[in-house]
Amino acid sequence: MILLSLSFGLTWVLGAALALLDGRRPLAGWLAVAGMGGSLACLALLAARVLGGGPVWSVAGGWPPGVGITLRADALGVLFALISSGVVFLALLHEVLSGVRSRTFPALVLLLNAGLSGVFLTGDIFNFYVFFEIAMTAAYALTGYREQDYQIRAAFIFAVVNLLGSVIFLIAVAGMYHLTGSLDMEVVARRIAAAEPASTAVISVAVFVAFGLKLGLFPFHFWLPAVYVGSHPPVAAILSGALANIGSYGLLRFGGEILPGLSGLGGLVLLSLGSASILYGALQAISRRLPAEVMAYSAIGQAGYILIAIGVGGPAGYAAAVLYSLANALNKALLFTATGLRGPWVGASFAVGAFSVAGVPPAAGFLGKLALFRASLEAGGVFWSTVLTALVFAGGALSFVYCFQVYQRAYLVADGAKPDGAAPRALVAGLAALLLLLGLWPEPLAAASAAAASALPAGGGP
Repeated sequence: MILLSLSFGLTWVLGAALALLDGRRPLAGWLAVAGMGGSLACLALLAARVLGGGPVWSVAGGWPPGVGITLRADALGVLFALISSGVVFLALLHEVLSGVRSRTFPALVLLLNAGLSGVFLTGDIFNFYVFFEIAMTAAYALTGYREQDYQIRAAFIFAVVNLLGSVIFLIAVAGMYHLTGSLDMEVVARRIAAAEPASTAVISVAVFVAFGLKLGLFPFHFWLPAVYVGSHPPVAAILSGALANIGSYGLLRFGGEILPGLSGLGGLVLLSLGSASILYGALQAISRRLPAEVMAYSAIGQAGYILIAIGVGGPAGYAAAVLYSLANALNKALLFTATGLRGPWVGASFAVGAFSVAGVPPAAGFLGKLALFRASLEAGGVFWSTVLTALVFAGGALSFVYCFQVYQRAYLVADGAKPDGAAPRALVAGLAALLLLLGLWPEPLAAASAAAASALPAGGGP
């Protein structure tokens, strides 16, 4: 289908072309924005097509499946592609409006988005790994943006962690191919379902560790604060709001469709690690002073809610995980871009993001926490719903505390700094308005999340 091909290929072609131009020139920056906008529009149309009519398939170059690159757009993949591309688009536009300071920035952003689109829209496990590496390589280069010493150190840490996660995931890919004799996701899922659970245990653990590293879950979080703090705010927004989605998407895709043993790794284990992430991230965030550092530890805590939703499992649990992932991506994009700006409108926008992280209505983050509560009630009965409700309230209260601390230090205390340009501030305000709109009109997001969960066999799909 042409929409699938354009969604996947547009940023590839334009990213390669812009690599030949100086990205600091306004023309190059606006060409990148136009290309990202076109890709995002195609993804939006593709999402409407998939949500209304079912999955779309394509094999690149007309090659037979297994030889050519198999593309598959189902509700889960297209939603993650759409929200991730949206975050990348906003971060790119923010930097172009503020002034690009690296000749390679626009091309790297486009190539990162191309890799992300490939991850979310591929139907082949090995190609998943390849696109995974492309996105991570571009992200590594972006982490060193502006080439300051602390940014170079952050880029090095990110590269080491990326290599570690990639090796672990490649081992899992090799294990799945050895066990099933195929790389096609649907074929692998069917054959693993018929295999002995013991034969998939090591693969499930490897997949969990690989994506836990990417998501920044406790205890795999050791790299995240240094990388996020050392990155330029729009780059940090891309890392936390778009690239981290590989972790949550991978846990959902492989846990819900391919490796049921992953979600069955032990519901108690997943719930325990998720709870530890929430409490550890929130307590560490409260103890920090730098806004970027607070937001970095906040990202660890927010990842815990996603893991808990996956641990709850079932249609309601997976739908909650998807909804929370989407809202969290927008939250992080808003908060990280806002921390690099000043002015009353930025402060108000940051407050909206803070309320969303804390789960205060009518911000979109409230929907995620509400969906998690409903899932726990359906799956775990009174006891688990009580425990998880207490955890959600405790995490929300702690989130409100550290977000208010950042707001107080950055926006309530006059530092004599002049407000930044009107265009970046307007962009941040628009993102805050989107979070409020999604909270006030939750039906589309909730329906899309339920459809995404139903694309997984364990979430009610075929």
